[in-house]
Amino acid sequence: MKILGIETSCDETSAAVVEQEIVHSNVVQGQLELHAAYGGVVPELASRAHITHISAVVAAALRQANCEARALDGIAVTVGPGLIGGLLVGLTVAKGMAIAMAKPLIGIHHMEGHLMSPFLRAAHEPMPGCDFPFVALLVSGGHTLLLYAQRFGHYQLLGQTRDDAAGEAFDKGARMLGLPYPGGPSIAALAMGGDPTAIRFPRAWLDRNRFDFSFSGLKTSLRTHLLNHPLETTPPQAQRDLAASYQEALVDILASKALAACREVGSQRLLVAGGVGANQRLRTLLQQRAERIQLLVPPLPLCTDNGAMIALAGLHRLTLGQQSDWSLNVRPRWPIAELNDHSS
Repeated sequence: MKILGIETSCDETSAAVVEQEIVHSNVVQGQLELHAAYGGVVPELASRAHITHISAVVAAALRQANCEARALDGIAVTVGPGLIGGLLVGLTVAKGMAIAMAKPLIGIHHMEGHLMSPFLRAAHEPMPGCDFPFVALLVSGGHTLLLYAQRFGHYQLLGQTRDDAAGEAFDKGARMLGLPYPGGPSIAALAMGGDPTAIRFPRAWLDRNRFDFSFSGLKTSLRTHLLNHPLETTPPQAQRDLAASYQEALVDILASKALAACREVGSQRLLVAGGVGANQRLRTLLQQRAERIQLLVPPLPLCTDNGAMIALAGLHRLTLGQQSDWSLNVRPRWPIAELNDHSS
């Protein structure tokens, strides 16, 4: 089956055509320059940009895949969680196409898309070797959670953030350090050549649910450090040490809890996806500590939001006989717990 996937949950307008796990096209129109001046995504501006770009992005995805719209077997679209304005743009286009061509419509949970991203491959590439079951660490600007995925459509929530997502902690930390948006790549760049042990930032391990995450204390610690050691009086090497130490605290928490979750459920596979999954220090730390655990990660371009992951999740839902009716609406705060064996 060939599925068109549409993703507009935040600040990437994306569409892709996927056949089985093969990506025939994956067009992504980003908005970094639009939001950089504000240090983060402005929802209203993001929505307007989606409206501007969505038609051209979908047309380019079909053209690059050498696929006519009527040859599609279904249209998958992100319906949540995310920014309501952006979600509405994607859903409106997907509904219009599905109704006009009498094609199945499949509403997809954004995080299930990320969950499927390591399964994707280009036509000339070998099978990626991903298989269920596995523990999944899904980390992005808006989400940080641990799942045990027993099979597609059947997930056990192990832990999630109690405050900021990991990507948000990177963005806010970068802002305090005077670095540009997005924060993750900016901090990673400054951290190169820095000593990650120079400053011992706190790690919130938590007792009640040891697989939950909290990054508010880490941000406060960085702010306190900067009050006592202002950036303008901090030498360049000390700034690199500061960025490396902050990054190390973030990825240490993520890696430690993910690997502990694997041991807890007896999983020999750990899947890491989402924008923060592109962080090289996180990947290195996991590879160093994984021992006999197989690490499953998507290629770097598929870590951030993209239509291909939505298309693949939609393909699997459609294979199970699950599709959405025309009353489908966006769900900006769609809980992960509602994912198990749902029919949209």
